[in-house]
This record gives sequence, C-alpha cells and structure tokens, in this order.
Amino acid sequence: MSIKLIGSAAREMDREVVRQAAAAVLFYFRYEQKRTSVTVAEFAAALERVLRGLGFKVHVAGAVPVKPEPATTTAAPSVAEASLSEIAAAADKGFELAFFHRLRFELEHALTRSPKLIRFTGLRSCVKQLAGARRWCPRCRRLNDQIVDFLRQCLAHGGDTKCALVVN
Repeated sequence: MSIKLIGSAAREMDREVVRQAAAAVLFYFRYEQKRTSVTVAEFAAALERVLRGLGFKVHVAGAVPVKPEPATTTAAPSVAEASLSEIAAAADKGFELAFFHRLRFELEHALTRSPKLIRFTGLRSCVKQLAGARRWCPRCRRLNDQIVDFLRQCLAHGGDTKCALVVN
C-alpha cells in the first residue's frame, strides 16, 4: 500500500526503505499514540514526513501537504551507520546473546553523537549468519523481526531522541 501511495517516486527508492518507513509509522501510531486505527490521510502524511526526514523528495497521495521546515544549516544531516554483519561477526561464539548485547552498545554509541538518522545495514546476511542458514527460512524471518523490534525498543527507551532508524 505504501508503494502505491508514493506513486512514481517509488521507482527511485529502495522498497525496503519504504517498507521500514511504513512499519515505523504504524509502530508510532500503535505504540506511541496508542491508536488502533488511523485514516489513510493521517498515515500518508506521517509516511511523507518520515520519508522527507530521510532526505527523499516525495509527495504521498492522500497526504495533507506538509510545509517544508526551514533549513537551519546547509550541512547534511548527521548519519550514524553500522553494519549488522560486522556486529554479528564480532559476537562470534556468543551467538544471539552476544549479538544483541553488542547491538545495544552500537545503538547507544551512535546516539551519543546525536544523529538525525541511524542506519544499520546488512540485515539479511546478518540474520542468515546468526541462524546458520544458507537460505531464508521461517527462523530467519522470526530473527529478522526480532532484530528490528529490538532496535525500535532500544531507540524508544533511549530517552528523548529525535532521530530516524533505518534497518536494511
């Protein structure tokens, strides 16, 4: 549905980024706003705001036009990046327990720099590495969702942070 709302701009964007942005919007409405339903216009406006915050120039169909925020600086927004595959490799024999400990450490370390965006890359290869799988399987899907949920929860408990989280 998110891809259809974005329209032609979706061709220029990574579908996984759009999927994660839509999931973040749903997470926001459900857990932070404690809402069980939203209108398409509300969802579209929130999705547009998130994608614009990530630096994309999009207009989401059905969204109320969003006024651009005044630029306070010409510098590019700060981005903190980390590789999930490298974190998994560093966890080595500690498997998932050590992985999640290191992942929390990496997120907390990134937050100390007050970035506008935190990006974790290599999710698919990380999951397969931790699951010991050559091909994607139901266990991989569960672990994938567990990692994304863990990062969202850590970010939510991280205090008053005003940054976006991208996991791909």
